[in-house]
Amino acid sequence: MSLHVVVGAGPVGTATARLLASRDEEVRLLSRSGSGPEIEGVRRVAADATDAATLARHADGAVALYSCGGPAYHQWATGWPPLGAALLRAAEASGAVLVTTGNLYAYGAVDGPITEQLPMRPNSVKGEVRAKLWADALAAHEAGRIRTADVRGSDYLGAGALSLFTAMVLPKVLAGKRASVPADLDAPHSWTHVGDVARTLVAVAADERAWGRPWHVPTAPAMSLRRLAGRAAELAGAPAARVATMSPFVLRLGGLFNPIARETVEMQYQLRRSFVLDSSAATAAFGIEPTPTDEALRETIDGLRAPARA
Repeated sequence: MSLHVVVGAGPVGTATARLLASRDEEVRLLSRSGSGPEIEGVRRVAADATDAATLARHADGAVALYSCGGPAYHQWATGWPPLGAALLRAAEASGAVLVTTGNLYAYGAVDGPITEQLPMRPNSVKGEVRAKLWADALAAHEAGRIRTADVRGSDYLGAGALSLFTAMVLPKVLAGKRASVPADLDAPHSWTHVGDVARTLVAVAADERAWGRPWHVPTAPAMSLRRLAGRAAELAGAPAARVATMSPFVLRLGGLFNPIARETVEMQYQLRRSFVLDSSAATAAFGIEPTPTDEALRETIDGLRAPARA
């Protein structure tokens, strides 16, 4: 039994902790509040992960440190730098391999499938933040100070997953209401299951050949928002999905009052055009097959309906 430290008790952190515990590993799940579900074999710890000394203390003796949390979406520019620095210092002090949960923002706008070989050319503030985090981690890795890898997925599906679809579309579909979303409804888009993120994080952490580079989470074939909403309605036994495109003007107007809407404006390039993830490398390396979209949707729907049933 080895010690694994998971930072962040959200959907990805919880899935990662649960997976590790199922393999009889010792797991510490860190969050500011010490929250998260009760999982046998998982010790929940209240800790501020931006405090490098505190994080290093909790990571002492760990074989792996998983970054699965992060600041609020509208606080990335100020919240990520201290957290990223603390993660690097904790990894260096403890000797634990640092595996981070990344995303596709650092690539910027891409024509064609997004692969790990593409250069980082961010065209957004949040993309620049993610690019800097990885550049710093990779520099520390190449200098021999730490061992690290970055696991990147697209927009999430799964229990508790937060994405444009789960926040703006699915609740309306389940209620039989019309959803309005700032996107091209028919553009192909990749959707990553949070459980597959966890499986990839754990596989990468365990394989030293995987360190020092990014990996894309095995992800099911791309599906447009319109098709995804329609399939969700069918699986949920809800009325036929009604989805409309929100104009950029309306999104900007909403941004005057809603910080999340305001932060979404610069990410429109991901939503108004094809956004397809190539994850073949991780499937070939680790044998991880992506969760089918129907299964991911059922889990997402059950997660949204659970509070109402309770």
